[in-house]
Amino acid sequence: MTGPVLAVDQGTSGTKALVVCPDRGVIGSGTAPVRPRHLPGGRVETDPRELLDSVVAAGRRALAAAGEPVAAVGLANQGETVLAWDPATGTPLTDAIVWQDRRAEGICAELAPHADRLRETTGLPLDPYFAAPKMAWIRRHLTGEGVVTTSDAWLVRHLTGEFVTDAATAGRTQLLDLDAVAWSPEALEVFGLSGERLPRIVDAAQPVGVTDAFGPRVPLTGLLVDQQAALLAQGATEPGAAKCTYGTGAFLLAQTGDRPRRGDSGLVPCVAWRLGGRTSYCLDGQVYTAASAVRWLTDLGVIGGPADLDRVAASVPDAGGVTFVPALAGLAAPWWRGDVRGSLTGLGLDTTPGHLVRALCEGIAAQVVELASAAGADLGAPLGSLRVDGGLTRSAVLMQAQADLLQLPVEVSALPDATALGVGAVARMGLDASLPLARAVPPWRPSAVYEPRVSATEAAERMGAFRAAVAALLDRTP
Repeated sequence: MTGPVLAVDQGTSGTKALVVCPDRGVIGSGTAPVRPRHLPGGRVETDPRELLDSVVAAGRRALAAAGEPVAAVGLANQGETVLAWDPATGTPLTDAIVWQDRRAEGICAELAPHADRLRETTGLPLDPYFAAPKMAWIRRHLTGEGVVTTSDAWLVRHLTGEFVTDAATAGRTQLLDLDAVAWSPEALEVFGLSGERLPRIVDAAQPVGVTDAFGPRVPLTGLLVDQQAALLAQGATEPGAAKCTYGTGAFLLAQTGDRPRRGDSGLVPCVAWRLGGRTSYCLDGQVYTAASAVRWLTDLGVIGGPADLDRVAASVPDAGGVTFVPALAGLAAPWWRGDVRGSLTGLGLDTTPGHLVRALCEGIAAQVVELASAAGADLGAPLGSLRVDGGLTRSAVLMQAQADLLQLPVEVSALPDATALGVGAVARMGLDASLPLARAVPPWRPSAVYEPRVSATEAAERMGAFRAAVAALLDRTP
């Protein structure tokens, strides 16, 4: 049995760190904010130094709260956020372009003739959401110097001096051969990145190097992209098991086992993790705006913040005929239309903040239903339930809307920080190669289970209204 580990989840709007003990659970935690800049033209940037500072600050706060040393460190990352940097010194050469950024749309349009082949090789549709279009944009418009990578490689360089990325994060670039789990020369050539020096691809659980960034020197033994870390922590390790994380966006992943499942539903086949040289795969679907849509309502003054969702929603019994498609940063899977913007329909003089909140909750939930339906189509069988985590699961209104529209039980994780717990599990496995996955992952214990309260007919009517609103948006957008 290994001792406590420090698990760090570096996210879009902040970093969360936990000290996790195999016997006592979470014995210390710490957070540090990150402030991405939302700029005109769909651009979203972050100062890379702020990412690193948040990792160190959150980690040290968690260790101080625990009051005892750790045996290893694990790091989860945002996945598709990229930057250029000097490999000799680690100095950033650009800001970090965040996964939500849309500036590479022109590059994707230019490369459209290669889209089918790229999707077959890498599993990913040609979209600015993924890392390679952003990397190509940096090379064309900002700098040809240094290396250009996802943010995890830069963070690991500062923590340990090593130049690596894990297989699942590499799979988010659109430069990874999905079957070989190796960099694809063909994809690199398409994006004009053939001459690039890329990080070595490593397993999620293995010693990578040592770091003294948090105090005494400890090994870094776990690396995993954020949503796959949450999938692991939710215990979704068997084919067909699925989870959804409600954070800045909402992300549904369904486990598919030891081979990628390429379908035509619009979901993305990708690497879930590689452990002991063996790769597990999953289907991945995204809703670009979840908590960020709640923040938008907050900025407008409709609510005071996420904690107000249920209080304001309680002022009305339903959405009052209002339909909200919260595509405030475009539609991701299964539509892949980043150019589409959101819509609010059915407004009247009697529309209140409560109606808007309920419509937003239903709009987020409806997009997740579309992802779940697509996952069932690709898997060949519908999902039997959905495990969920993330900050917005605190909203009973959202979770009930999710169960109602999905017509399935929604099981809320008792462990709110699933991503950190998942990377903590692989850090323990990287420290102790004999530790099996089943023992590294905490037992699944939902804190609440939401059962559908409306009929299948009513759920279908609500989904029909949402789909009609989406269809109208797609028709209006060239």
